[in-house]
Amino acid sequence: MIISNFNFRYKISNLTFFIRKNKAHLFVKNINFSNFAENFGPMQKIISFPLSLITGFLFLVIICVFHLFQYISFNIFGYSAHKKCVDILNLFLLRILIINLTSAEIEFTAELPEDKPLIFVANHQGLYDIIGISWFLRHFHPKFVSKVELGKWIPSVSYNLNHGGSVLIDRKDPKQALPALKKLAEYIESTNRAAVIFPEGTRSRDGKPGTFASNGLKILCKYAPNAWVVPVTINNSWKVFRYGTFPLGVGNRLKFKVHAPMAVNSCDYNTLFEQTEKVIVEHIV
Repeated sequence: MIISNFNFRYKISNLTFFIRKNKAHLFVKNINFSNFAENFGPMQKIISFPLSLITGFLFLVIICVFHLFQYISFNIFGYSAHKKCVDILNLFLLRILIINLTSAEIEFTAELPEDKPLIFVANHQGLYDIIGISWFLRHFHPKFVSKVELGKWIPSVSYNLNHGGSVLIDRKDPKQALPALKKLAEYIESTNRAAVIFPEGTRSRDGKPGTFASNGLKILCKYAPNAWVVPVTINNSWKVFRYGTFPLGVGNRLKFKVHAPMAVNSCDYNTLFEQTEKVIVEHIV
């Protein structure tokens, strides 16, 4: 069964979110954010200070409130309710970027198989990579390979990573990573859900891709032999935090491009990895 047509329309005031075949957008009508950024140039950082105060405050409120919502939904109603709660959380976290005149969109260049385990492989530019993938690809139940530090003391984020099916990797302890990745691979193989891995291991601060490590993806492919690898190119996510934690970047358009999937068993692993890295990197702008 193939997902070939997305028809979902959602409106709140002047915000329109819609998903259709090949493309999905999150934007404010009649505002060209890219032109805004170009026109104001060096003034962007100054303009961003008051906007970032509002965005940052709302971000903190949302993750704190949804931490409680996640706890209630998971412990009383189970996985499905918790999943819906996390979906709404990610939608809200994307929406508040509008305050900083930032939008997000996704493009599908090919149809994705349904009822098959998927491994989304993406370049890594920042926090909004995770939020964007979680929302735009929510139909596939994405589970992340994350660093262990994110599993503690961060409202909502830590709770979801610990209870939503993702795995936490201690980058200082390679021996711990193997069973964790194996567990995730076996999970998606048995549930036909999705894993998300960033082979660079750390985010790019300027959008330029780092070196892709092959071991993590290799383990996922080994223990999820029926999976499909789906390359994803992310652009402009780094610009949200181009000045550091504060202020936030202003007038940006985050773009997620989902490329054609490749079956794990369609070729040898080295070829699969090289093709995946190549298609991701060549679409980074």
